[in-house]
Amino acid sequence: MSDDSSLRFNLAFADPAGRLTRLSPLVRRLVAPNPGPMTFTGTCTYVIGHGKVAVIDPGPALPDHIDALLRGLDGERVTQILVTHTHRDHSPGARLLQEATDAPIIGCAPHWNARAPSPDEEANLQSGNDLDHRPDRVMADGEIAQGQDFTLEAVATPGHTMNHLAFALPEENTLFSGDHVMAWSTSVIVPPSGSMGAYLESLEKLRGRAETIYWPGHGGPVDDPQRFLRGLLQHRRQREAAILARLRAGDDAAETITAVLYAGLDPRLLRAASLSVLAHLEDLAERGEVVVTGPPGRTARFSARD
Repeated sequence: MSDDSSLRFNLAFADPAGRLTRLSPLVRRLVAPNPGPMTFTGTCTYVIGHGKVAVIDPGPALPDHIDALLRGLDGERVTQILVTHTHRDHSPGARLLQEATDAPIIGCAPHWNARAPSPDEEANLQSGNDLDHRPDRVMADGEIAQGQDFTLEAVATPGHTMNHLAFALPEENTLFSGDHVMAWSTSVIVPPSGSMGAYLESLEKLRGRAETIYWPGHGGPVDDPQRFLRGLLQHRRQREAAILARLRAGDDAAETITAVLYAGLDPRLLRAASLSVLAHLEDLAERGEVVVTGPPGRTARFSARD
């Protein structure tokens, strides 16, 4: 018998970029042409409804992607543009789509950090985050965006970014999970803009919800979300235990721990892995299980508390 909490990723996703595909009676998807080691096959843009539609995550600032979306919606009108979070592969396209449609941008708040950045982190914040995002309306947890034949409920899921929202579609018992929960990979938590503690709390929050399918920001659907959530939480607990073991073995920095725990990883992913290890270390420090020496960030040194 298999472990009910085991984590299995699904890389079987072949939806080509540039084609608007129907997923369900209310949901269509368009994949942006921005594949990469952190974006998988590209950012998923979702269209909700018929005639008067909402668009979730128009993606990066790629005019060709917005043009493909508008061609696919010929004869329909975009009435709302929703954004899950302000990474550059999700939110900048909202402004391009607004210029073409005059629809309001709603959803997540402008970017803010989980903690104050150190000087060496400022450049990474500029490169990875859309600091120009200024929505017409920020949605609070539980707030509703009403469509012509659908309802979208904001579900606050901070952690991957502190402003991250998912959107529930009760008419189909569906959740648009952004980058919080994805079938193809775990989410990268990058301090200081993200928080491992908040991310884990948000995973636990979703365990109390009833949606039966998640449509994520990259890749295909999460078909058994409650089992997948249990697997994600177990994976993070195991990673935390391995990090503590490395501290007790004498490692004292995120990068040295990463070199051991992620031996053999694609070199393009090592920096992201190191930042997720740092996020775990900072969470352990906040909980009093680890002692920190030096300023926050990649130069900090850590030791297990006796």
